[in-house]
Amino acid sequence: MNPRQVADYMFNQDYFSQWMNIKMIEVKENYCLIEMPIKKDMINGLRTVHGGVTFAFADSALAFSSNNTGDAAVALNCIINFTKAGKEGDVFRAESILVNDTRKTAVYDIKITNQDQELIAKFVGTVYKIGKKVTDL
Repeated sequence: MNPRQVADYMFNQDYFSQWMNIKMIEVKENYCLIEMPIKKDMINGLRTVHGGVTFAFADSALAFSSNNTGDAAVALNCIINFTKAGKEGDVFRAESILVNDTRKTAVYDIKITNQDQELIAKFVGTVYKIGKKVTDL
C-alpha cells in the first residue's frame, strides 16, 4: 500500500478521528496535512477550544504521518505548546513533518494553524517503531 492507502486504512478504524471530523488533505511518506472544523462540543468553559482536543488533533496527525509507510509506530513522548486560543467555527490544520529518523524511533514536528494561518499550537512527537505492520494490528 502507498502512504495514502495506509493512512486511509488507519482512518477507517479510527473512530475518534472520525468523531473529530478530520479530513486528510495531503499524505505522503512520513508526512500528512489534516484539517478539522471546531464544533460546539469541543469548546471548554472559557469558550475556547479544549486543550485536549488540540492535543488529540495533533496526535492524529502524528499517527497518520508516522505509520503511513506501513510500519507501525506508537507515541513515546509528546510535547505541546499552545500559542493562540481557538474558537467555535475555526478550522484547524495540522501539518506533520519528519525531522529525525532512527532504527527504532522518529521525531515529528507538528504545526497547528487556523483558517487565517495563525499558529494555534506547536507539537513535537516522538514515536517508537514496534516492529510490526499496521495491517497486522
